[in-house]
Amino acid sequence: MSANVQKNRMTRRVLAAAAGLATMGALVAAMPAGAHDRGHGHGHGHGHGHKPRTVDVQLLSFNDLHGNLEPPAGSAGNVSETQPDGTVKAIPAGGVEYLATSLRTARKGNPYSVTAAGGDMVGASPLLSGLFHDEPTIEALNGLDLDVTAVGNHEFDEGATELARLQNGGCHPVEGCYEKGRKFKGADFPYLAANVTKEKTGKPLLKPYTVWKKNGVKIGFIGVTLEGTPDIVTANGVKGLKFHDEVETINKYARELDRKGVKSIVALIHEGGAPASTSYNYDCDSPGAGDGISGPIVDIAKGITPKVDALVTGHTHQAYVCTVPDPSGKPRMVTSASSFGKLYTDTTLTYDRRTNDIVRTSVKSANHIVTRDQPKAADMTSLISRWNKLAAPIANKPQGWISADINGRGSTALEKPLGNVIADAQLEGLAPADKGGAEVAFMNPGGIRADLVHKASGSEGDGVVTYGEAFTVQPFTNMMNVVDLTGAQLVAALQQQVSGSNEASPKILQISRGLAYTLDLTKTGAARVVTDSIKLNGEAIDPARTYRVAMNEFLAGGGDGFPALGQGTNKLVGASDLDMFNAYLAAHSSATAPLAPPATDRITVVQ
Repeated sequence: MSANVQKNRMTRRVLAAAAGLATMGALVAAMPAGAHDRGHGHGHGHGHGHKPRTVDVQLLSFNDLHGNLEPPAGSAGNVSETQPDGTVKAIPAGGVEYLATSLRTARKGNPYSVTAAGGDMVGASPLLSGLFHDEPTIEALNGLDLDVTAVGNHEFDEGATELARLQNGGCHPVEGCYEKGRKFKGADFPYLAANVTKEKTGKPLLKPYTVWKKNGVKIGFIGVTLEGTPDIVTANGVKGLKFHDEVETINKYARELDRKGVKSIVALIHEGGAPASTSYNYDCDSPGAGDGISGPIVDIAKGITPKVDALVTGHTHQAYVCTVPDPSGKPRMVTSASSFGKLYTDTTLTYDRRTNDIVRTSVKSANHIVTRDQPKAADMTSLISRWNKLAAPIANKPQGWISADINGRGSTALEKPLGNVIADAQLEGLAPADKGGAEVAFMNPGGIRADLVHKASGSEGDGVVTYGEAFTVQPFTNMMNVVDLTGAQLVAALQQQVSGSNEASPKILQISRGLAYTLDLTKTGAARVVTDSIKLNGEAIDPARTYRVAMNEFLAGGGDGFPALGQGTNKLVGASDLDMFNAYLAAHSSATAPLAPPATDRITVVQ
């Protein structure tokens, strides 16, 4: 396959699935036979004698894998663990070779074991999976014996037709089959999307729920994604779809399962919260002031019917095992296992054979690190090696050099070093008059998916940034836009970082050099942005003046809760964000003069 063919593939992957929504109905019709009622048989039950009244069902769960088949690099691959003396230790974790071993080890001695996921298994994936439209990840999840997952917002990145293909199999409609003699089989577990319906028919896009059965034990799983998915996915990805309230949807299908005699129910919810500590072993139920969990999942959990026995959540990439009271006031387990396969949750559900329900008082749960000091699963090593050979000609090509780690995803700061590099790359690439005449550039923080790590990931040598590493940072291949915005709209956009839909969980845009302002977090809402501090190249923003602003097409469409950015006019479409990033690395670094991490002094934060 020529480099040009491969290059063309990369430039507009997002549009590849926009051919139409006609095959959406096939999702439900072609569900893999028996996928909804299989037990993996990890053990042989209690024999043929008298059955005890209760049986312990092991629920293993994880979320937000995002196609991270190989261990995530740098700080994005660490898990924080609080030590007995109160210090916090960073432990390298993740990678499906280790996740497979962890899950298989955990299942030993548990005859009743079911594995579920909370969404975003694919999408925003590193090159190893993303280059092949995430077929490698679906193949890996089949090998991990995943029983069921909810859809996440990223499952819609390439549209409903492509999601149908991931479920049902078949080669890519544009790129065909990747390996001679091999046809993509699709997921042998059901994707659930109870709160996603087709606008034309009002019917569910995917199965709303599934029932796992083994030896008379029945557990229903209802899967939903966050209602706000259309705000954080490109318009093409959600075309023709309607997203409904998570609580109302789960309660509706819990009643339906209850009527069918399924009394044990787990909700898989691609929405989450933020615990008071980022350590995975934090006691979320500790009673101190400011302890516990906050965020959207708290209100959702409080509204979900007591018929549901446990909630597996995701989306926020946080680690927590908390109890949140249900509407009757009884505590109920709410869990999330960080992201990228770094943790898994092991929950014990005690099933009462007489009532067919879970004994809530005995539900136990804990998160466990997927450590990298355990044996690798040979089948996963083989899978990674197979796909790496196909990706190597593109993945290994050097793009630039760095002198030290430049943190993006792994940075907890509001202004991230890698965010500054990306915004500067976009400004530089689009500043020439014939390229759009950009004066300032904005980058959404959620679009930065990894760190740039100095240590070599393969044989390229320390400090070398390969195409695969650059792609892992910006895997969406969004096209760049330059638009006209007034100074008033610019100020409104900065205020929308901390107000409106972003007030509870701020999304701080990464900004190009020359723009500076103060963010006062002691205030609330839009007032957090100190308007008279906003300056571009040393001059105050003029509300009436028109500015040329560069950003990716997602932000230019008002995505991530930035309606002001969607008001741009006189649009010029440029190259992809990834091409801009790689061009900047090539122009600003060499083996003898590598790019250093930039200063983070554009946003002054008052706390």
